[in-house]
Amino acid sequence: MFRRAQILVLVTVGVLVLTLLNLPPSVAARLKLACGAIFLPLFGLARGGASFMDHASYAPLPRSALIAEVERLREENDRLKLESIHASEALAENTRLRAQLGAPPRGAWNRRLARVVAREPSAWWRSVTIDYGTRDGAAVSQPVVTSEGLVGRISAVGYSHSQVALVGDADCGVAALVAETRDNGFIKGGQSTLDAGLVEWTSMVHSPRILAGQTIVTSGLGGVFPKNIPVGQVLDTRTERSGVTTTARVRLAANLDRLEEVFVLRLEPLPADSEATTPRPRR
Repeated sequence: MFRRAQILVLVTVGVLVLTLLNLPPSVAARLKLACGAIFLPLFGLARGGASFMDHASYAPLPRSALIAEVERLREENDRLKLESIHASEALAENTRLRAQLGAPPRGAWNRRLARVVAREPSAWWRSVTIDYGTRDGAAVSQPVVTSEGLVGRISAVGYSHSQVALVGDADCGVAALVAETRDNGFIKGGQSTLDAGLVEWTSMVHSPRILAGQTIVTSGLGGVFPKNIPVGQVLDTRTERSGVTTTARVRLAANLDRLEEVFVLRLEPLPADSEATTPRPRR
């Protein structure tokens, strides 16, 4: 009797696993989001406890160290101010050139801060849950970034929380290019690697110019991710498909293992009269 019960349990578990693995992607995403919402209080308690222990271990810093840190932050602030002025001038120049060429202006990206409240416990999916839902303007495919680089995109939304498919997940393909050579390619996701900070980028065509140390950024193709968001750095390359394509291992710029706060990018619509006020190209 006991052995029969064990066999019945194993068969039931096997059927459930096969059913979950064969669910449509949209249904699976919603199911994962719903299950994650049930355990959010436990995730929050665990995260709060870990944060408390981490901060409790800080030793009081001497006054000299605090003064040195203030000076470093002041210098960093001055440097960022100069970079902001330079970027503003470049943006103004770009806007003038686009107007002269008759190109429509680009919509601005509005950044919304969100906090990571849960992390996918399984290695099958690379995803996190953030406290940002439809009540805050969340929508599927909105890009998610940190100050270091690309994190992923929103794959499922709820009222108060959303699920983010991280770079390298099967639900987060990324069109990207090599900044130095301008070779286009993509990160298709779904790769089996124990290191969440590594992904594989594949070029459209083989290029021997792609070398270790070069930078991968989003290409803007596909319409999901804006152009020139840092993705990562090339570690090494190999030739695939009898020399047709090049595959590179990429170390991600954003540390996906230590995500706490992220930014969700929302595209602000252009003014209704922007098209009418844009100069037409000269003939």
